[in-house]
Amino acid sequence: MPNPADGPITAEVFAHLVRLAQFELTEQERDYLRSELNGQLKAIRQLEAMEIGDELPITSHGVPYGPAIRPPIRQDEITGSPLADEILEGAPQVQDRYLVVPDIPHEELK
Repeated sequence: MPNPADGPITAEVFAHLVRLAQFELTEQERDYLRSELNGQLKAIRQLEAMEIGDELPITSHGVPYGPAIRPPIRQDEITGSPLADEILEGAPQVQDRYLVVPDIPHEELK
């Protein structure tokens, strides 16, 4: 199977991904999504090709957070939801205030 990193995602590779994800897509949806993914990969490759100086710090969003402006770490607090009872009432099956979900058939990957 061709490696998507070597170029655009081919119809063969995309069909394999659709099967793995167990998507049910029409031919039009497959063509559209494959085109969008290839467009995103092209944009990523263009960004990777840009020369960036070593003096520019790497950030995930383009704005560096130095220690002086970094927000303090928030303490985790467990709180109940006022909607819990309403959510449980709308569930098809509940046991001991837990949602019961059906077993999802799957196959082991090799």
